[in-house]
Amino acid sequence: MLFFGHRFIDSQKFYHVFDIDTIATTPPSCIIYVDFNEKNLDIINYLQENQINFALKVKNITEVAYASALGASYIIVEQNLAKTAQKIAENYLFDAKILAHIDNENEIEELILLGIDGVICPSAVIKVNS
Repeated sequence: MLFFGHRFIDSQKFYHVFDIDTIATTPPSCIIYVDFNEKNLDIINYLQENQINFALKVKNITEVAYASALGASYIIVEQNLAKTAQKIAENYLFDAKILAHIDNENEIEELILLGIDGVICPSAVIKVNS
C-alpha cells in the first residue's frame, strides 16, 4: 500500500494547481494535483504534452475512466468510490494507482482490506496559488 502524507512515512508531496502558470512554481519532479473538470483540460493536456506526472481528483466512475485515458499517474477518489474504482483499475489494467482520500488514520485498515492501492492524507497536498 502507498502512503502519502502519513506522519510515519516520508513521501512525495502533491502540488494542487489551478492554472498552467503555477506549474512553473512547483519543485522539479513533484506530482501535480488537478481536480478533474472540463475547465482544467488545458492544464491536463499541458501535463500530458510535457510528460509531467500528475494526479487527478475525480468524483465518479466515468471520471475514473477519463483519468486513466488522460494518463494520470494517480487517481484520487473519496472512500465511498474507492472499492469500485480499484476494481475497474484492475479489470482494465490501468497504469494509474488508485488513492483514497483519508482524514483519519483509523480509515486505513478498511482500505487495506479492500485492496486499495494507497491513501492520501491532507498533509500531502500543497495548494499552489498563482
